Amino acid sequence: MQFITFLGFTVLVAIISYISTKSSNETSKDGYFLGGRSLTGIVIAGSLLLTNLSTEQIVGLNGQAYEQGILVMAWETLAAITMVVIAVFLLPRYLKGGIATIPQFLERRYDKTTKAIVSGLFLSGYVTIFLPVVLYTGASAINTMFDVSTTFGISENTALWLTVFGIGIIGSIYAVFGGLKAVAVSDTINAVGLIIGGLLIPYFGLSLIGDGSLTAGIDVLITNHPDKFDATGAEDSYVPFSTLFTGMLLVNLFYWGTNQAIIQRALGAKNLVEGQKGLVYGAFLKILGPLILVLPGIIAFHIFEGNLEKPDLAYASLVAEVLPKPLVGFFAAVLFGAILSSFNSALNSCVTLFGIDIYQEYIKKEATEKQVVKAGKTFGVFLAILSMIVAPFIANAGSVFAYLQEINGTYSIPILTIVVVGYLTKYVPAIAAKVGLFSGVILYSISQFLIKPIFDIIENIDGVPTVIGNTYPHFLHVMAILFVLNTIIMLVIGKLYPRKEAYVQFNSKAVDITPWKYLKLVGGLVCVIVLAIYIYFAK
Repeated sequence: MQFITFLGFTVLVAIISYISTKSSNETSKDGYFLGGRSLTGIVIAGSLLLTNLSTEQIVGLNGQAYEQGILVMAWETLAAITMVVIAVFLLPRYLKGGIATIPQFLERRYDKTTKAIVSGLFLSGYVTIFLPVVLYTGASAINTMFDVSTTFGISENTALWLTVFGIGIIGSIYAVFGGLKAVAVSDTINAVGLIIGGLLIPYFGLSLIGDGSLTAGIDVLITNHPDKFDATGAEDSYVPFSTLFTGMLLVNLFYWGTNQAIIQRALGAKNLVEGQKGLVYGAFLKILGPLILVLPGIIAFHIFEGNLEKPDLAYASLVAEVLPKPLVGFFAAVLFGAILSSFNSALNSCVTLFGIDIYQEYIKKEATEKQVVKAGKTFGVFLAILSMIVAPFIANAGSVFAYLQEINGTYSIPILTIVVVGYLTKYVPAIAAKVGLFSGVILYSISQFLIKPIFDIIENIDGVPTVIGNTYPHFLHVMAILFVLNTIIMLVIGKLYPRKEAYVQFNSKAVDITPWKYLKLVGGLVCVIVLAIYIYFAK
């Protein structure tokens, strides 16, 4: 019965997505890569939510909450403020320029080589980090909920490989053959299911703890685990409070403002008003994020008495424990949709980056739009297969969410630096961008992978040397330091070797860029709500 419900909802989403997009022109670049620049605020918000809320978030962040409590909500609540900032500052400039990818702007602002380097960094990051993590966490969750290894009488490792390839193949069909609009429509449908299903998990969990009473369940949690409800994390926690004012802001700016897999939804807006609405609607949804991404982890800690083998098992174990059996199939389908969303969204962005920024620029300059789309699809298939092969090997990476955030710094901060400097200055030259990119990647890699291990605290546990801590500065602080350093380097180069002519932003007139008249009012409300949440949970 559970499997039938799962299959039924998954097929329903696919049918609706097909009907909604069958009349779209998927052979043109705008039609395939940007949904024909026709996306509305609701669709953009739903797609943003589902692209973000995949299992690397649901599984990983709840795993962190299982260990350290509500303080990890910073990844969600701070994102809401960041999305407002992007709606006000970055999106108008993106849509005015009519760009389909962030590297396109970098070509106009700097040069083609800068664009190629950034496209390469994005693609390498997706294939070696993001896509495999999404596949691994998704497969782990599905395996736990359906107990795939026992059901089919196979080993857990074999079940992992089978599920990874199952998710990868289905996600590839959406992303490679359906284009952005198919991805966005399926995302929106699954977003509704994810919100409903996601809120059911803490509801049933709290009801179980409180013997049928929601409020009693909350009282039990707060009374028994007060330390789990302190939003001000210590310096040795996953999210020290001080990082909210340093690297946390920068990570969110990169993720929501320059990460191709995310911002591509807003770039496909029919006009600036709809794009800004999409980002702000999405910001409100992010405020609700801790109910889905943090609270279940704390509930799991109480129910399982902190005895789970791995923190990243907290969410799937809780679902299997508290959700009524008839709803397991539906929720698994919704979760499967979230997994597909992040995977196919990132894959679609890879296809876009390769087709527009690499194939048409360096491989076949005279290619028609149809040929560019075809080349992108072929590359997407190759990338999907490669990601499926890499994914199972992440099983021993420790906290998946922590791993993902730290390793992303290798390329996120250098890219954010040159985008910000590019928009805020007029005379910084292309050589400064190249130096900023390479110095950012090299310095961060040296910091985190060569210097940081020197500060490991090691103790002998049962005769085995074991790392129990580290005294090196938190990676979010390191990101902030390197952002400032790289910015200074670029500005100094700009002072010594300025461009001959000031940069003037291109006006494509691709869409109407009249701003949403309620943006400041509604955006301000988002910021006030986030501030109130932190004041309430501060101890």
